[in-house]
Amino acid sequence: MMKRILAFGLSAVLSVQSVAAGLPDLGESSAADLSEAAERRIGEQIIREIRWREPSYLDDPQVESYLTDLGGRLVAATKSGGSYQFFALRDPTLNAFAMPGGYIGLHTGLILSARSESELASVVAHEIAHVEQRHIARLVGKQSQSSIIMLASLLVAVLAARSSDQIAQAAVAGGTAAGIQNQLGYTREFEREADRIGLQTLDAAGFDTRQMASFFERLQQETRLYENNAPAYLRTHPLTTERIADMGNRVEGGRYRQVTSSNDFTLVQARLSTLEGAAPDVFRRETRAWEKATQPTAAQRYAYVHAALRANELDRAEAAWRDFPKAQQSAMIVALGAELAMARRDFAAAISRLKPAVTTYPQARYLGYLLADARIAAGDLKTAIAELREATTTRPDDFHSWTRLAKAYQASGNVSESHRAQAEVYALQGAWSSAAGQLEIALREGKADFYTQSAMDARLREFRARYDDERAWRGRDGR
Repeated sequence: MMKRILAFGLSAVLSVQSVAAGLPDLGESSAADLSEAAERRIGEQIIREIRWREPSYLDDPQVESYLTDLGGRLVAATKSGGSYQFFALRDPTLNAFAMPGGYIGLHTGLILSARSESELASVVAHEIAHVEQRHIARLVGKQSQSSIIMLASLLVAVLAARSSDQIAQAAVAGGTAAGIQNQLGYTREFEREADRIGLQTLDAAGFDTRQMASFFERLQQETRLYENNAPAYLRTHPLTTERIADMGNRVEGGRYRQVTSSNDFTLVQARLSTLEGAAPDVFRRETRAWEKATQPTAAQRYAYVHAALRANELDRAEAAWRDFPKAQQSAMIVALGAELAMARRDFAAAISRLKPAVTTYPQARYLGYLLADARIAAGDLKTAIAELREATTTRPDDFHSWTRLAKAYQASGNVSESHRAQAEVYALQGAWSSAAGQLEIALREGKADFYTQSAMDARLREFRARYDDERAWRGRDGR
């Protein structure tokens, strides 16, 4: 999978001059060769490869919702307030990366290793700063000083940040030795700039800025042999003693702020810690921890219930979940109870737990997904379809709602609308040919009224145009 991503990154840079030629210049002169529109398009292509074809992509709406909320707090504190998407990859290494267009990924190993929410936020703020300062675009803007092959190698190396050190090194090896040396110095300059902007964002968003310096210090201290044994984040984000000292000096000159981590931060860590490994082993581990806890925290109880759920120890899980104190209630805890009820095939209980929570926690979209699942499983298709239609109308890019809407229509026997909804699922994946195929099937049913038929015709033309446009953009082979 990573070879495909690297190959795409290479082709994207090699074609960037022709891409930019047909787009308005939205950036500063130093980034004239890669407009913001081209940057966004490259990012969209790569995130599709990761979301739909990368096995390590973590398709967990609860974790992604938390990262989106955390990232949103930080983005709101930036000057641009731009559009970002945050996601996680199942990977035990300590790493995070930013891609063109505002797509930021975090390895689960990094999330679990964070000792505080401010520490995790410091890494996200650093990655946001790379995007805000348009560092990849500025790399391309140095074409006059480097060969196109060197620049292509560098972008591929940036995109390979989530992969192994060997792959990243192999990508960079495509350029000249002199170019590599010059560009390494340039990327270190970018790292210093990301530190400075990231600290400002962290402070403006109300987090503890000391955690950025302490996080990087801990990473460096944990690694004696920097070049050969460093955590992935240090290999992909060159760290120097000077950078750490500069961060420390900036923090000392700032205001002191003690910030408590949110409950969702600890619950997400609990969820991630119990998602990996064989279910019986995880349950035994969490049972030992549970039995030792005299006054368990919300995170400890969550980890025990989730581990029991995975191990199919449903009675134990139900008993522990029901004992959650009211003061610890949150959207994630309600969702855990709904998951448990669904596992017990008590769909009525799942619906009763979710219905009030959807109103209480409107930002937690995953509650709506679970409610739709429960309604479909219970056979309440009319209500499920009505709620999912409202959700997709309000949020046309909501992949999870479209997927469930297609399923609900299929279960109800409305084949035409099921194919129509599935077309939107494929469109959000960038599979324009498949999206068009689904609409063609829906149109052949011939049961839609005039206005619905006209809307589907217009959407079909759009899908075909996007398919042709993307073939032209990605190259003659149409990959």
